[in-house]
Amino acid sequence: MYVQELEPVAGSLGLSALVAALPLVTVLVLLGGLRMKAHLAGLIGLLGAVLVACLAYRMPLDQTLSSAAQGAVFGLFPIMWIVVNALWVYRMTVRTQHFDILRRSFGRLSDDPRIQALVVAFCFGALLEALAGFGAPVAISAVMLVALGFDPVRAAVVALVANTAPVAFGAMGTPVVTLAQVTGLPLDSVASVVGRQTPLLALVVPLVLVWLVDGRRGLRDTWIPAVACGAAFAIAQFVASNYVSAQLADIAAAMAGAGALVAVPHSRVPASEAVRASVLTGVRSEELDEEDPRREVVRAYAPYALIVVIFSLAQIPVIKDWLAGATQKFDWPLLDVAAPNGEPVGANVFTWPIVSTGGTLVLFAGVATAVVLGLHARVALKEWLATVYELRFAILTVTSVLALAYVMNLSGQAATIGYFVAAAGAGLAFLSPVLGWFGVAVTGSDTSANALFGALQVTAARESGLSPDLLAAANSSGGVLGKMISPQNLTIACAAVGLAGKEGDLLRKVLPWSLGLLLVMCLIVVGQSTFVLGWMLP
Repeated sequence: MYVQELEPVAGSLGLSALVAALPLVTVLVLLGGLRMKAHLAGLIGLLGAVLVACLAYRMPLDQTLSSAAQGAVFGLFPIMWIVVNALWVYRMTVRTQHFDILRRSFGRLSDDPRIQALVVAFCFGALLEALAGFGAPVAISAVMLVALGFDPVRAAVVALVANTAPVAFGAMGTPVVTLAQVTGLPLDSVASVVGRQTPLLALVVPLVLVWLVDGRRGLRDTWIPAVACGAAFAIAQFVASNYVSAQLADIAAAMAGAGALVAVPHSRVPASEAVRASVLTGVRSEELDEEDPRREVVRAYAPYALIVVIFSLAQIPVIKDWLAGATQKFDWPLLDVAAPNGEPVGANVFTWPIVSTGGTLVLFAGVATAVVLGLHARVALKEWLATVYELRFAILTVTSVLALAYVMNLSGQAATIGYFVAAAGAGLAFLSPVLGWFGVAVTGSDTSANALFGALQVTAARESGLSPDLLAAANSSGGVLGKMISPQNLTIACAAVGLAGKEGDLLRKVLPWSLGLLLVMCLIVVGQSTFVLGWMLP
């Protein structure tokens, strides 16, 4: 048995924490400083974590490599299993041109560009985040806004800022699923706390978007639908994440937000020509004027309805127990690790939720989608394989980052850093979202930031007397605000609207909003760690 040490370097917690941080520092410098590709930085960081585990922490090589293998396996299944199948559903709608029908349907909801920004960037962007994540919402939303007549720069900024509130539950809950796995906390408890933080962002973001589109006039004219949209989104995200399913949180929120916009009479008031002339400075796509048969519109919405139905059915106790019956548990080979107190760690036993995991449920929805859209099985399989190929570097990035995280967690590196950071005491509640924000700003992924810092946050929380659930959730909730300034997302936004090389200009426009909303999140977490907002926690 390998027993974790907290102070393996000269018996000093400070020196040990400095050495333990080397793999993380390596990844962050390679990504943020040298602009190295994420999958290469992840692999180099993994090598660094293995060397620190073996040389400084004296973890046996076979156990170190076994830890890395378990992290990589978890990165493949269920994490990338979810992402691949979710993006597959989207690709099938593009292949059959039902995505274009959906886009035209949104364009006809209102001729007011401020409402269109809420529908496309906030609501539909959240739906895309729920299904695919990893940059797809920003790229697709920005392209749709340009097609509606938005200036490319404004379209990119709106798409980036809108991609905040849904990120923690993106890709069918992948970030919170990862957070629960690396921290050992129950998924329901982590998702519940995140669902009491990010909905507060959802109340603010629609108002920010209206301001970005049309300034003070836009806020004065359309604050009612913006508030209605944000409130409906927030309530649905809270209810779904706390009482239904973390995987359904963003889908429910996106549909509720869009429904509120349709229901508010103010949303259907035509925009004045002065507003349209000043806001829509680009060229409107002529294809938006095409009429689509009602039957095809229904089929365009069907894939998202199927996902909601399948995930909802999977929450019925009888069906849930039946699906869980296929879950396999076994001792992970060559792994026998104990915490500093001598208790075996949970990772010694590996749980494989073959059928009950979100990725398999999305796969079922994808098969049903292929049938509804009339896609031949051979074509559907070809699209699935094309999706895997498209995500090949993302798969390598996620598996390497999770392998790195598992080596750091199981060797004791994360615990050492956590104990050291715990010295911040009460200030830890304020710094916790900042750490998540920094992680996402560098890696471009809330999933990766949770894998890197989740265990550290929990260790620090326990040592400082704060709630582990609160700080773990704060890592994810703070992280969503780093998404808009990550080089990955900035590059995607620029490429989507034809602004290649203008990433610096976009960064200057979105950075103040990222920092301002981060401050709000920090204050929320500080409040939730005290009696002021402590009543909000479950």
